[in-house]
Amino acid sequence: MTTPQNRAILEDAEVRADKAARSRDTTTPTQWDLPGETPGSYALEERSALRRVGGLSTELADVTEVEYRQLRLERVVLVGVWTEGTAVDAQRSLAELAALAETAGSEVLEAFVQRRDKPDAATYVGSGKANEIRDIVAATGADTVICDGELTPGQLNQLEKVLKVKVVDRTALILDIFAQHATSREGKAQVELAQMQYMLPRLRGWGESLSRQAGGRVAGGGGIGTRGPGETKIETDRRRIRSRVSKLRREIAGMATARTTQRNSRDRNATPSVAIAGYTNAGKSSLLNQLTDAGVLVQDALFATLDPTVRRAETVDGREYTLTDTVGFVRHLPHQLVDAFRSTLEEVAASDLLLHIVDGSDPDPLGQINAVHVVLNDIDASSVPELIVVNKVDAMSEEDVLLLRQALPGAVWISARTGEGIEALRDVIAARLPHPAVHVEVLVPYDRGDLVARVHRDGEVLEETHEPEGTRLVAQVDAGLASLLEPFPAPVPES
Repeated sequence: MTTPQNRAILEDAEVRADKAARSRDTTTPTQWDLPGETPGSYALEERSALRRVGGLSTELADVTEVEYRQLRLERVVLVGVWTEGTAVDAQRSLAELAALAETAGSEVLEAFVQRRDKPDAATYVGSGKANEIRDIVAATGADTVICDGELTPGQLNQLEKVLKVKVVDRTALILDIFAQHATSREGKAQVELAQMQYMLPRLRGWGESLSRQAGGRVAGGGGIGTRGPGETKIETDRRRIRSRVSKLRREIAGMATARTTQRNSRDRNATPSVAIAGYTNAGKSSLLNQLTDAGVLVQDALFATLDPTVRRAETVDGREYTLTDTVGFVRHLPHQLVDAFRSTLEEVAASDLLLHIVDGSDPDPLGQINAVHVVLNDIDASSVPELIVVNKVDAMSEEDVLLLRQALPGAVWISARTGEGIEALRDVIAARLPHPAVHVEVLVPYDRGDLVARVHRDGEVLEETHEPEGTRLVAQVDAGLASLLEPFPAPVPES
């Protein structure tokens, strides 16, 4: 309850703050005036900023109300079931789960892994181990348990009954991170669709709350569409979720049409496309910034990029191509996300060259490559020409570099942070991009400089000379541009 004394203190603080604001030197440069700032840095500051939400302050009439409230800090305990591979593989998977939990804003207190032939059908870890975990949760004060796998609705329900705290599986955790980081309209719709698909079979309530029926004159007379024997609350929720899923699918289909139109426009202009794909936090956005000065958000966090970014770039010989930064992949990426992001991932499947970025400093870079290949197969992108690019070589030891060079003989080695190897990568991209198929030798009049510029932009100029009648070009171009150049054949020199 605000007292007159407290109110006076607050008003005095506001007066002092107002005076300080008026006396501040307005010529002092702000963050927007500092050199080197990029749109990505602004997005990073906004994501990390402390936001004050107005209108949520409350004055409790009865202080005893506080006694029944508990602050949820998301202090978590991690639980994994080791069914295959080595103990190192199991520990590495749990370490990645810890990184995911920290990205979602949780504090990891403990982590446990259990060796089993297969997860227990009822409680994932077995009834005895579930009781042990319950004691650990109580001792540590954790309020959430995260399981390293996708739990069935039955396992989720049984575990919560035993542990008496919230239980989250790996899929729900990844979906939560995606929901935090999605910024575009398309990204938000895709994440919401994936969450709805995950939530639908897992609806449940406390006691009989979801078994109540509403119909006839119940609930104040719902009117048309609510009378009759009535649906239970869980049936109503399922119907609403299915309706929302249908609407989201229609919206995403419309956005996919716009993306396809943009891609077809690039195809008509014969602009080659390069897609950057790879494991999450491998350095894809950093590489895009190095190659194009795109200024996109770069953050040392999992799934920092969800919305694809397309930028124009040039090869060393002057040909233009598009470079697309895509969402990162991860082991056991939820199939709901793959389905929801299919329209976005089609950018990878439709590209002319795939830059597969690998974090060379990771303890298991080959495992990352295999995980990415699984997703590429799911989206029918396995046939796209692939170039392995090993990033973060500045953080690798010489021994790790030698071992990985033997496993990846055709890879390009770079550091997107320091710029090491970027020029060599540009040369490889220029060599691997598809070359125009039609050879032309033309004499373009000087008043058709637009055609000369287009040959330089979309074709590959082999020879160029300036003569009195116009510009003589020997070049490789696509069929469409060759037809525009047909009226200007170069005369054969007299022998």
